[in-house]
Amino acid sequence: MFKKFVLLALISSVFLPFGVKAQTDNAIFKAEVVEVVKEVRKVDDKGQKTTQQILTLRGLENEWKNKEITFDSVALNIEIVGQKAYKVGDKVLVTPNLDETGKETFFITDYVRTGKLYFIIFFFFLVILAVARKQGLKAIIGLLATFIVLMKFIIPRILAGSDPIFISIVGSLVILTITIYLVHGLNAKSSTAVLGTLFSLIVTGILAIIFTNLTRLTGFAQEESVFLINLGERTLNIKGLLLAGMIIGALGVLDDIAVSQASIAEQIQKANPELPTGEIYKRAMRVGVDHVSSIVNTLVLAYAGASLPIMILFVVNNGDGLTFSQAINNEAIATEIVRTVAGSVGLILAVPITTFIAIKFFKRKGLPPTAEPKIHGNEHLA
Repeated sequence: MFKKFVLLALISSVFLPFGVKAQTDNAIFKAEVVEVVKEVRKVDDKGQKTTQQILTLRGLENEWKNKEITFDSVALNIEIVGQKAYKVGDKVLVTPNLDETGKETFFITDYVRTGKLYFIIFFFFLVILAVARKQGLKAIIGLLATFIVLMKFIIPRILAGSDPIFISIVGSLVILTITIYLVHGLNAKSSTAVLGTLFSLIVTGILAIIFTNLTRLTGFAQEESVFLINLGERTLNIKGLLLAGMIIGALGVLDDIAVSQASIAEQIQKANPELPTGEIYKRAMRVGVDHVSSIVNTLVLAYAGASLPIMILFVVNNGDGLTFSQAINNEAIATEIVRTVAGSVGLILAVPITTFIAIKFFKRKGLPPTAEPKIHGNEHLA
């Protein structure tokens, strides 16, 4: 059975349409710092430390391989802030540029951190395997399938001009089908979790649309949105992209609570098949309410952590007379509020929705519900 699920994930990854490919800048290349020729340190009026450097770099790839070039942040008047000063042995990304006189200059755009990122990911997978073993392996395969769906279907189709909301829901359904059945098996519990998550996800999407229209959010609260306007084959729907992000962002938490609630309903039914449907529902909901209370707090903290710079900006500006009403009116903060509320409501509704579906599934498999045990005429307790 496990091999079939692995095969399903691989087949899905192969046949999902690529859509369009993102354009890459081939001029960017990797290089290594071989010498710090000069270093100038400064401190501004606010105590902010900056550094300017003249570096000798050695190219590591393409036509620049083994060639020495110079990065002169002094001449270019580029200040390196804080601890970002480069040292010998650092691997960096470099882009060439022609100045007004036609002379070729070089800019360091970032560190090369892919190797360390691969190590961190490997460590993450290792911990999963050490703790969860076979289930952990299934979870890793499901995670890779999720990444493939995002990179090969959802993002390319959005870049091609498709409706972000529709694509995100379809992509989420594909992710749900692969990951839940892969990790939890092809059974009634998994089917219940898929259906419960899907219905809750649709509710989240509808609420996100309603709340976004009510608050007149545009999707341009983040600076990155400006660079996406004319990216791809067509003009992107930035507002739709915002809604798609809300839907995909809620998917992981909805998945968790739907699977948990389906398991709870299943175990109650197995423990006492004679329980009436209403009693199973009440017992499952008691556990679900406790679970959802902690999950909602987790969801709020996750969004708060992602928007921490915005919250800090609010606190700083509050000292300048900015009121609470004015602060939440800012689109960046309003976006996070809408995202949090839409996701949390969808999450809360996932509990009764999944519980109801689970009971219907499991009651069909088990004994029919009964009201109360009946004692007939001459029967008595021994």
